[in-house]
Amino acid sequence: MTYLLWSLPALTVIGAIASGRVNTTIAAVLGLFAAIPIALYAAPAPFTGTQLAVTLERGLWIGWIITPYILGGLLFWQMASQGHAPAAADQAELNDPLARRRRLFFACFLIGPFAESATGFGVGMLGTVLLIRPLGLKPRDIMVFALLSQTLIPWGAMGSGTLLASAYARVPAPQLALYSMVAVALLMVVWMILFWRTARHAGLRASAAEHRREAVWMAASLGLLTAATALLGPETALLAAYGPLIVLRFLLDRRPGRPQAVTAAKRALPYILVIACLVATRLIPGLNRALGALADVRPFADLPAWMPFLHAGSWLIAGALAMAAWHHQPGALATQARASWKTGRHAVMSVFLFAMMAEVLAGADISQAYADGLFAAFHDWTILITPVLAGAFGILANSGNAPNSLFMPSQLSLAVQAGLNVPAAAALLHVSGTAMGIFSPVRMSIAAGLAHGQGQERSVYVLLLPFAFAAFGILLSLALLVVVSG
Repeated sequence: MTYLLWSLPALTVIGAIASGRVNTTIAAVLGLFAAIPIALYAAPAPFTGTQLAVTLERGLWIGWIITPYILGGLLFWQMASQGHAPAAADQAELNDPLARRRRLFFACFLIGPFAESATGFGVGMLGTVLLIRPLGLKPRDIMVFALLSQTLIPWGAMGSGTLLASAYARVPAPQLALYSMVAVALLMVVWMILFWRTARHAGLRASAAEHRREAVWMAASLGLLTAATALLGPETALLAAYGPLIVLRFLLDRRPGRPQAVTAAKRALPYILVIACLVATRLIPGLNRALGALADVRPFADLPAWMPFLHAGSWLIAGALAMAAWHHQPGALATQARASWKTGRHAVMSVFLFAMMAEVLAGADISQAYADGLFAAFHDWTILITPVLAGAFGILANSGNAPNSLFMPSQLSLAVQAGLNVPAAAALLHVSGTAMGIFSPVRMSIAAGLAHGQGQERSVYVLLLPFAFAAFGILLSLALLVVVSG
């Protein structure tokens, strides 16, 4: 009965989201309201009001660190993209089957992840759909291709989800992201097979040589992303890795003339400048130390510090301000700021609320006690439950933040008790919660709206079901590997 009581905050959130009657923010509020009295009156050790206040402060601090990534990325993207309508495809390209196929790959696996990394919130789906809509595909096929833009979610929204998971797991963000890359790369095999199957169904067939070319591009993309993550961390890694790849792929596929190249360069200039600044702050030791010394706020020794002059969110906001000043558009800045808040407010509020709930449960030792109970029942094999719990919750919540905040403290305790690889166990939970979000009803509804495919969601789910089982199979296999390898 005690374990059921301790599970009540998580069950409350799951029930609220599954009901379809409330959004994630309200579900997080209900979960926090359930966690507080349980921590005060049913914790395994005394938990006072003073301790509660400290844990809530810790949650607020985690939210404060993550928020600039979310709102800064949205504001920068909208300021950089305003006034730029998508370029119309050349008629010759639309009539060339090979060019149509290459545009499809470019949209799904380069432009989509890049846009999602810069902003999050399904903007990657929007970028993908805008590029492939001139191909004249059926709505059901467009919905699948739109969802494929979400395959690198651990680096989405400036890696904010990975940074949040690293704070919960007490694992450095670059290390967590590098361990996550193993699972992401294996899952990419499933997503590539889904892409090839859907493209064939849509009439965009390709030769075996083109399949090999796509596989090589994907392997090179993941390899470059891995190197960038090791050097720069997850916040800017995908932008730095995929920016040059997008330029190279554009030049190879389109063979643009001088006017086309100049137009494309002007559109890309804001991104090039901001990425260059972010890379410089990470790779030039003197500059990194100087900017870090200007401000370094660390209220909690075991949580991330706030260094505003090194924070990627600060640079994105600065980039948006610079564009407004350059174009003499203060009114546009205010308009886009309001639009950014409207788009991102639920994500921001849910980050704060889930972080506070996680800290309350961890501070009251409920997460530890829950992990102890699971470990006593299942021993090392408890880790095998992780992909199912986190994946199911990620599907329901359309976010990895909820499963990370609810289960990461317990996952950490289980890994330590069992003597397992802590970063690997944390990465397994993180990827399970984020990657399976591709099957979320929320994300599916966004894809249906963009593709004008309302009412076809069920048929798309039927198509995706074998791939969902395959993805779960890979994650369960990785969980078994973590247990066996110790």
